[in-house]
Parts: sequence; C-alpha cells; structure tokens
Amino acid sequence: MTDRIIELLEEKNYVKIKSKVKDMYPPDLAALLETLSPREITILFRLLPKELAADTFTFMDSDTQMHLISGFSDKELREILDEIFVDDAVDIIEEMPANVVARILKNTDPETRKQINTILNYPEDSAGSVMTTEYVYLHKSMTVREALDRIRRVGFVKETIYNCYVTENRKLIGIVTILDLVTADEEDSIESIMDTHVIFVNTHEDQEVVARKFSKYDFLAMPVVDNEERMVGIITVDDVMDVIAEENEEDFSKMAAMSPMEDSYFKTSVFTHAKKRIGWLLFLMLSATVTGTLLTKYEEAFQAIPLLVSFIPMLMSTGGNCGSQTSTTVIRGLSTGEICFGDFFKVAFKEFRISLVVSMVLALTNGIRIFIMYDRFDLALVITLSIIGTVIIAKFIGFALPMLAKKIHLDPAIMAAPLISTILDTCSMLIYFQIATMVFDEL
Repeated sequence: MTDRIIELLEEKNYVKIKSKVKDMYPPDLAALLETLSPREITILFRLLPKELAADTFTFMDSDTQMHLISGFSDKELREILDEIFVDDAVDIIEEMPANVVARILKNTDPETRKQINTILNYPEDSAGSVMTTEYVYLHKSMTVREALDRIRRVGFVKETIYNCYVTENRKLIGIVTILDLVTADEEDSIESIMDTHVIFVNTHEDQEVVARKFSKYDFLAMPVVDNEERMVGIITVDDVMDVIAEENEEDFSKMAAMSPMEDSYFKTSVFTHAKKRIGWLLFLMLSATVTGTLLTKYEEAFQAIPLLVSFIPMLMSTGGNCGSQTSTTVIRGLSTGEICFGDFFKVAFKEFRISLVVSMVLALTNGIRIFIMYDRFDLALVITLSIIGTVIIAKFIGFALPMLAKKIHLDPAIMAAPLISTILDTCSMLIYFQIATMVFDEL
C-alpha cells in the first residue's frame, strides 16, 4: 500500500491517493509521511480527511510535526488543534522550540490553553504530566437515562467513555462503566450502580508507579486526583504504554552504562552519542586501574607459577556474569515492585543458596578439568576455591548494590552489568591471589 501511494505521489494522481489513504490507520500514515520528502509530506497531509489528518499528526515524530506546523496557516493549525486531545497537544508542545509553542498556544481556545498550562506545570514524569483533563463525569443523582444522554452529547470530545467518573463538589466518589450503564434499568440512579471503591493516583505520583498500578489492576483508564482528592484528570492505557516504553529505554541505557537518549538513534548526532557514553566509560576505565594495581602487587606470584595468569580471564568473566545475572533479576524485581528494600535479608538468603548451588557446579567442573589437564591437585584446589568465593561475592554484590541504590533514591539500573563487573574484577582477583598465596607455600 505505501509503495503504491509513493508511486501515485510521483504520478501526481491525487484523486487515487485520497481514495486509498482514507482507509489507512493513523500510525501507518505517520510512518509513511516520515519517509517522504518535505514537499511530499505537505502534499499528502493536505489530502487527508480532517479527522484522519489530526489523528495522524499525533503519531508523527517532532521533526515532521514541526515541518507541517511551519507550513500551516493559523486556520489550518487551529483545525488540527481542535481535533486532538489535550494530552496529545501537551506531548507535541514538549518537543517544540519556544517560538512554535507560542504559536500553538496562540491558536488554541482559552479553555484548552488553560488545560495545557495546567498539565505543563506538573513535575516531569509525574502522573499529572501524562494525564488528560478530557473525561466524562456524572452526578450521583442522575438516572441511567440521563447519564447515557450526557455521554451521547459530550463523549465524542472525550478521551474515553468506557469509564465514567462520579463526582460531588469535584471530589471523586465513584465510578461506573459503560457496561454498567447499558445493562442497568434506565430509571436506576447512578448512586445505586456506581462502584465506590475507586483506585486512583495522585497528580505528583511518579509515572513508573502509575504504570505498575495499571499492570496490577488491568485498567483501561485511571482517575487522577489532587492532594484534596478532587478529580483533575485521567490517565489512559495508551499513555501508560508510552510511559513503559520510555522507562524501559531509560533503564536499558543506564544498564549499558550510558546516559538516556532523548531522540532516536539516527536523529542523535555522533557527538551527542559520544558525550552520552564517554562519562561512564571514563569512570569504568579509571576504576579498572585498581585491578591493574593488584596484578602488579602479585607479580612475584606470576613469576613463580606463570600458569596462574591463564586463569585470570576465566575468573573475572565468571564473577562478572554471575553478578550481572543477579543484578538484572533484582533490578527487574525492584522496577515491578516485587522486591523492596525491606526484603534485603530475604533476598540475601535466597541469593546465598543460589550461589552455593551455582558455585559448586562451576567449581567442580573446572577443578576436574584442571586436574586432568595439568595433573596438579594444588592448582585445581586454588581454582575451585576461587570460583566458589568469586560466585558468592558476585551474587551478594549483584543484589546488594541495586537495593542500596533504591534505598537512597537512585535508579537501581545504574548498578547494572558494567559497574558491577568492574567491581567484581577487583574482588575476584583479591580472592584468587589470597587463596593462591595460602595454598602455594612458595608464594
């Protein structure tokens, strides 16, 4: 379909293009527009029906949106803004330079502008910053018929109608679903069918906490209240999916020892990529000099038994891998809420038992291999004991550092594989050389 539309654009067959694009989904159209030249973007966008154009606009990347906005007349910009939801308008504004933001706000009606400014004033990454103020609210004194009439009147300009919220003096007192309404008697009161046990979030709650609540309760939407429990908006599942994607991307970056990226890979310059990575790389490189110092300290040991050197990479790799496995598991548990700092000793006991099982298998396998290859029991004993000690300490550091980071309000993802591996390189060398020194009298 997209290839055919591109061909029609080249042929300037705009009549056929209009007939084809009207049945396409907005995300697909947005992806197509982002592959076109600036001139083709403008032409194709102007061929879209009004509502489809507005929906497609919200799915575009910021560069494509900015190109279109710069070519819009004020009338065209107002038409787009009138068709999109407030939270989508906020998302667009957050990606635009100040002069474009000023033009967008100038072309919104006073009520919408007030709603946009309200959302923009909430802290970044809070529930308030990702909510929409467009929801259906009802009064408890309404009948079901009156409620359905209200939904028919206002529902088309609301983010969702599947959940309707019952308020009294702006305070949230209950919730009814569209299923409750269509299956109830028309003369029943809203008060008699509403659910008063409402789960909600505060405007200042972290968006990651909100995402966990959505996952736990399988909601399509969740009400947002202020400190006085007055309802100010709702968060819908599509916004939560964006939050989850953003949080995951941020965690992956930190776990790879990089600062999170604001733009996509190809839209980020080489210099920005390097700047995001170089800080952690410098820190990890300088931290690794401790291991180098240790190797220098035990130089005499290498001269006495050169074979010791050949096992260093294996021990460092084993420690790093074990620590990375544990830290990844614990970081995931911390992010989903399954693990908290209060579980520290519970996790310690579990990881200790895991380390015993893992270390015994690894140590015995290597011990037998080394004894067969070199026919030296003392060397096999050193490696066996070193692996056991390395795995135990790796599992401990792997869970302890992320949990301590969480306790002092740092992102646990910072304590991921690169940092833990660097620390464990030093620890594994200390364990190895101390055991070797004790076993070999000549050292």
